[in-house]
Amino acid sequence: MSKKVLIISASPRIHGNSDLLCDEFARGAMESGNSVEKIFLNKKKINFCRACYYCRDHGDGTCAIKDDMAEILDKMESADSIVLASPIYFYSIDGQLKTFIDRCLARWQIIHDKDFYFIMTSAEDSETVMDCGLACMRGLVVCLKNCVERGVIYGKGFYEKGEVKNSQAMIDAFEMGKNL
Repeated sequence: MSKKVLIISASPRIHGNSDLLCDEFARGAMESGNSVEKIFLNKKKINFCRACYYCRDHGDGTCAIKDDMAEILDKMESADSIVLASPIYFYSIDGQLKTFIDRCLARWQIIHDKDFYFIMTSAEDSETVMDCGLACMRGLVVCLKNCVERGVIYGKGFYEKGEVKNSQAMIDAFEMGKNL
C-alpha cells in the first residue's frame, strides 16, 4: 500500500549533506510507489514557541503565532511517515529543527499513528557525536500517541557540502526509503 511521506529537512544548506540524504530517502520511497513531499525548513518562516498555551486553551491545535508552522502541522497530520533530518552541531540538532519540534506543541495530542525516520550528519565521526541529537528527535516521537521510530541514518565524518555523496549513508537512505 502506498504511503504518504513527509520529509522535514532542517539543513541550513540546500543540497547540504543531510539534505542530500533526504533526497536519497525520497528517491527510494518514490521508487516504491509512495508519495513524498520534502519541506526545507530554512525556506519557511517558523517563529519560536512562546509557551502561551493558546493551543491548549482552544483545544483544536490552533497556535497564536501566525507563520508557516500551521501548514506544516497539517501535512504532518495527514502523513503516514515523517522523516526528520538535521546536521549535528555541538552534539545536538540544529536550531531550525529544535524550533520546529518546539512548535509541534500546538498539536502534540492530535498528531498520532505515524512512523518516524531520522537522518543526521556530522563533521565529526566519533561514536557518540549523534547521541544527544538523536535523543532530541526521539523526544518528540515519545510524546506523540502511537508513533514509532522505524530507522536512523547516520552520516558521520562529512563536513564540506556534498561530501556525503557516494557514501554508505546515501545507500542506506535510499534503501530505508525504498523499504518503508
